[in-house]
Amino acid sequence: METVVGITFRKAGKIYYFDPRDLELEKGENVIVETSRGVEFGRVILTRREVEDEKLVEPLKEVIRRATLKDEEQYDKNQKLEEKAYDIALDKIEEHGLPMKLVDVEYTFNHNKIIFYFTADGRVDFRELVKDLAGIFKTRIELRQIGVRDEAKKIGGLGPCGRQACCDKFLRDFEPVSIQLAKKQDLSLNPAKISGLCGRLMCCLRYESEVYEDLKKKMPEQGTEVNLKIGKGKIVDCNLIKQTVKIRIKENEYVERKLEELEGIDDK
Repeated sequence: METVVGITFRKAGKIYYFDPRDLELEKGENVIVETSRGVEFGRVILTRREVEDEKLVEPLKEVIRRATLKDEEQYDKNQKLEEKAYDIALDKIEEHGLPMKLVDVEYTFNHNKIIFYFTADGRVDFRELVKDLAGIFKTRIELRQIGVRDEAKKIGGLGPCGRQACCDKFLRDFEPVSIQLAKKQDLSLNPAKISGLCGRLMCCLRYESEVYEDLKKKMPEQGTEVNLKIGKGKIVDCNLIKQTVKIRIKENEYVERKLEELEGIDDK
């Protein structure tokens, strides 16, 4: 077991474990840490805890110190530089006529590298672009191609539900999502209704699946006969979220009841 703290470097970004040394860090504190790409500015998401060795990537890097006011000013300055670098890169991409879409720009904290994130339908020969950017910024340049889900996470926006995209707000890792999850949740299989901003199946289909499975276990099957005060009926539909059932009493007469309101359930 190792004592660690969990730190992230971007909003809703992946959490990385670091050795806190003798520092008692609180959630939300800004820190300076040693990473594989140099010194970085991060934020504590998980406070001091014990983690099994097999869950760690060795060697475990250390938290150097709490971020100072000067560090925070440098971080804010870097974000403004990223905006300028984005505009410059856009112009250079257009100048070279490259079939790529620039998504985001990230400065490392100590300016030893600038990372340009982009999407493209295939491979792009950006060697001349890298030379131009290196000549302008006088530092190491990395162009990193990302997928459509990562693009949606970086750009953000509103999902089909009208709320902030989950990947942009709180989801730190992407998990595989299959059409079977939509079927299990009795959702329409219309792609327009179950796809997110990225055009892929919505992430909520995955992380809500266990809840739907639990709710479904409590629901009677369609066709089950039930006893009501107004007489017998047959369940023709179930609403998992509301935990209600639609019951046919007569040919064209239906009532809706909550599960706890049913007096008795008989086998079909």
